[in-house]
Amino acid sequence: MNRQAKGDLLKMRSEVNDEQVNYFLDLKDNSILINDLIGKEIALKHTGVIHCIKCGKVTKKSFAQGFCYNCMQTAPEADECVLRPNLCKAHLGVARDMDYAKEHCLKPHFVYLSNTGDVKVGVTRQSQIPTRWIDQGATSAVKICQTPNRHMAGLIEIHLGQHFTDKTHWRRMVSGQIDSTINMTEHREKAISLLNPEMLPFICEDDRVYQFNYPIQKYPQIPKSLNFDSQPEIKGVLTGIKGQYIMLNNELVFNIRRHNGYEVELMWESVD
Repeated sequence: MNRQAKGDLLKMRSEVNDEQVNYFLDLKDNSILINDLIGKEIALKHTGVIHCIKCGKVTKKSFAQGFCYNCMQTAPEADECVLRPNLCKAHLGVARDMDYAKEHCLKPHFVYLSNTGDVKVGVTRQSQIPTRWIDQGATSAVKICQTPNRHMAGLIEIHLGQHFTDKTHWRRMVSGQIDSTINMTEHREKAISLLNPEMLPFICEDDRVYQFNYPIQKYPQIPKSLNFDSQPEIKGVLTGIKGQYIMLNNELVFNIRRHNGYEVELMWESVD
């Protein structure tokens, strides 16, 4: 391996073209198109340093995908409504940071269904489409409702969560155990039929089904998850990328986003 870059891991950026999802890993001044490394041997080595993705301080342990303990307790990016939108109180004028809430909670949100192994219901900001679906490794997705704020979207999500899962089953997702014959339009119609009368005004007019293809040579049949807390270095031939996971040697998977803030050295074979 004759190329290398060093920096703090952050979740991979993604772009969609007509053929597939392209992934970029940004390490300091380097932006690396990871798709180009598929079929090549790579290595990721943790230096032992973890930085909080909010304040930048060194922390012994990472909380909530990248925060030090203090920022997990105080940062608006780590507020409870990030995981539980129905608990958002920004519409009542209550938030850790109202300026942040105005840009992230008091903006149009979508309730959607995505196929990540099961048909999953979720919530995301308008500006995060289609990034949110790609981060989940969804092969398809469809909008259900558009709401003026996060709280209302969360209430609809909780309601539909009685009939659809609200979790991504990562093992099914990274092993390709996804039923491609699922008719997302039919599931959308089912979801709409389940809405309460007060939710009907929020039905989204956009009923198109979004489709995503990922750069994968071969899915691991029995994926084995790796993490830096149990071993400081992972290496192997990159065989695929999906969601925020990279796949190595057709059997190993590593969640990039789970390691936000971990300082790493990335080494790879030249593709020149």
